[in-house]
Amino acid sequence: MPVTSPFTPARQILTDELLETIRGRAATHDRDNSFFDDDLADLRAAGYLQAMVPEHLGGAGLTLREAAREQARLAGAAPATALAVNMHHVWVGVARFLHERGDGSLDWLLEETAHGEVFGFGYSEAGNDLVLLGSRTEARPDGEGGYAFHGTKIFTSNSPGWTRLGVMGLDDTDPDDPRIVHAFVTRDGGGFEIKDDWDTLGMRASQSCTTVLDGAHAPADRVLRRLSPGPSLDPYVLGIFTSFEILLASVYLGIADRALALAVETVGRRRSMKTGKAYSQDPDIRWRIGTAALALDGLWPQLDMVAGEVDAQVDRGAGFFRSTAGLKVRVTETARQVVDEAIRCSGGSTYFNRSELGRLYRDVLAGIFHPSDDESAHSTVAQSVLGPLED
Repeated sequence: MPVTSPFTPARQILTDELLETIRGRAATHDRDNSFFDDDLADLRAAGYLQAMVPEHLGGAGLTLREAAREQARLAGAAPATALAVNMHHVWVGVARFLHERGDGSLDWLLEETAHGEVFGFGYSEAGNDLVLLGSRTEARPDGEGGYAFHGTKIFTSNSPGWTRLGVMGLDDTDPDDPRIVHAFVTRDGGGFEIKDDWDTLGMRASQSCTTVLDGAHAPADRVLRRLSPGPSLDPYVLGIFTSFEILLASVYLGIADRALALAVETVGRRRSMKTGKAYSQDPDIRWRIGTAALALDGLWPQLDMVAGEVDAQVDRGAGFFRSTAGLKVRVTETARQVVDEAIRCSGGSTYFNRSELGRLYRDVLAGIFHPSDDESAHSTVAQSVLGPLED
């Protein structure tokens, strides 16, 4: 149970025993820079990949808020596993978002998830600060409503595990009417190369390798949207943005929560030679622990509120960009501060690779690089308050 959480989800899939098993593997995967295939097999067997699929379609029917809480618990055990599984849950969240609003265009994804398919997220591109609003990847029409994709995607989490990959690219065959194409390709369909280039500071087990698309084909029935470049309130885009930001925030909130729990355990165990008392009795240490707990206390209600609004189908329109981008940035920035305070309280042993807190310190840094980044979020919020920039 999270240290600062006011309540646990009404429904949980991940047992404490499973989480401890996964936690026991995390250090080895980190050290060996290896994929979490054993965790993935256990999560699949537990039905966790179907967590958000509606019950009438063969899933557990968890709400987005409940799934976010579960992801925080998983991240507390193995952050890299949670981050990679997150990308699968994002797509299920998008399909669920549309389904609940009367749009069945991604119902097939819910059904395939229920039958064991694993979805990956192939959108990120080097130097593309437009994120969902533009693409460096070419989407070449096949003349039958489908597309072949050519381009390079980075940070493709769960690279060894996905069976379906969501991609986007630009179709500029009509220069007067370019379109951003959103579609899905399959692993057995080929037309791509996954590079073995994931050697990073943290989140190592996620194996978020570079994926080179070289003709990966999506048939017409797997082309979901053809949108004009630029801002869009299409429900598909809103579904991606809200699911991605909320579930991503939950991972880093789980990391921070685990770091605080470890710090509390450590300062209760360590004793000062100067006073003979546990460090938990030191006023400076207590201040640091209090600071971390205060910061976390403010994040759980925000996560629940924003996810709850999506679950309740509150129509916030463009306001969702502000609320979810703000949530992501606030959580990832606060999580770094909490882990830092936990390390400062816990002594020099955290500097060794064998330290779980040291690993959390490396893992939590990845939050800086996910969209929305700090600059983008501030721009979004400023526009919502001040209006757009004048020409």
